[in-house]
Parts: sequence; structure tokens; C-alpha cells
Amino acid sequence: MPKHLFLYLLVALVIGFTVWSLQTTEIDLEKIRQGFFVKPFFGEFLQGLWPPNWGILGEVSWQMLVTIQMAWIGTVLATAISLPLSFVAARNITPAVAVGALTRFFFNVDRSVDVLIVALILVSAVGLGPLAGVLALAAHSVGSMGKLFAEAIETIDRGPIEALESTGASRLQVIRWGVVPQVMPLLVSNFFYRLELNIRSSVILGIVGAGGIGFMLYDNIKQFQYQNVSMILLVIIGVVMSIDYVSGKLRKATV
Repeated sequence: MPKHLFLYLLVALVIGFTVWSLQTTEIDLEKIRQGFFVKPFFGEFLQGLWPPNWGILGEVSWQMLVTIQMAWIGTVLATAISLPLSFVAARNITPAVAVGALTRFFFNVDRSVDVLIVALILVSAVGLGPLAGVLALAAHSVGSMGKLFAEAIETIDRGPIEALESTGASRLQVIRWGVVPQVMPLLVSNFFYRLELNIRSSVILGIVGAGGIGFMLYDNIKQFQYQNVSMILLVIIGVVMSIDYVSGKLRKATV
């Protein structure tokens, strides 16, 4: 098939799939206009957000701190699990090809299940509260962090490894002195990046009762306490932006 004909078919396929998707997802500009500009709910919601209820700032700050702690512990637990597995998954390090392939398959399966689904299952298992959120974040992060760690390991220079192997160093010594020093900056950078993502995710986990400020936000929305909602949103936005700035600086400093 000529290259230009293949490109035409590809473009036609993309356009056709896009049109089909617009119909399937019921995209309707009139419904959007009605919902945002005609029906009273959206306007009442925006008006109800002001002024924020500063009286609950203390409680909101505490719940935000719990949310950050959930993300921190979840990320630390995921690192403790995924880091050793990443050495098994890395194609240039693992001595067992089949085990490495199985580990990579596990990472892919783990990443394919959304954190909300994991949290919903764990809430049923351990009950409502931060514990379910921590376990959900940890379980969901193992696959993503493991994949990133393994890819970082696969980019290392083979020179130091071959030099250590020529001296009769054991596999653990090769990893400790030949691999870890090369990948440590990337590992640290990936850790902070995942922590940043988990803080955002932990806010959403409150919808299924997994603790933190997300549960407080969802509860106030259901009770139509919009002034409380605006206060919670201000704290969330401020904290997420601050953590995004700090984690960005730390990632740049470690790479």
C-alpha cells in the first residue's frame, strides 16, 4: 500500500472514530448551554461559594494534613515494594528472563486498575477511613513506580557494571556500586513525581469514603454547604500548587 494512501486511510479512520465518539458520548452543545447558563443550579452554586467559611479553616487544614500523610505513606509503601521488583523487571539486570517478564506483566495489570476502584474494594475490606486510602494509593502506585524504576535502570551505562564483574564482585555488589549510583537521581525524581500525583489522587478518594479532605469536600457538597466547599477548595488548590512547586524544584535538583 502506498504511504500516502495509508495516511489518508488513517486520517479518515481518526475522523470517523471521533464523530462516532461524539455521538456515543451524547455531546450536545444545547444541553451544555442549558446546564451552565439557563438552569438556576450552576449560578446558585457559584453564588453560594462566596464568601468562604473561614470558621472551618482549622478543621480543613487538619484534614488536608491527613490527606498529605495518606499520600506520603502510600508512596513510601509503594516504593518499598516496587523498587526491589524493578530490579527483577529490568531486562538488563534480571538473571531470570521469565520472572522479569512476569514482573512487568504484574506492573501493567496493577496500573490498569484505577485507584478509585482499588479504594472501593479496600473500603469494603478494612472499612471507611484513611487506612483504605493509604492501601489504595500504595497498591495502585506499585505498578506505575515499578515501571518507571525499571525503565530508569534499563538506561544505565554498562561500563561500571562490566568493570565490577571483571573484579569478581557479586550480583548484589554490582547492583549496589554499579547500578544504584547511576539511577538514584531518577529514582528520587520519580518518587517525588508520584508523591505529587498521589496527593491529588488522595483528594478524590474521599468520594468512596477513604478518608482525608476529599470525604469532607464530598460531604459538604451533598449538604449544599457551598461556603464550606469554597473554603475546602481554596485550601486544596493552595496546597497542591505549593507541593507542585516544591516537588518540581526537588526533581530538578536531583536530576
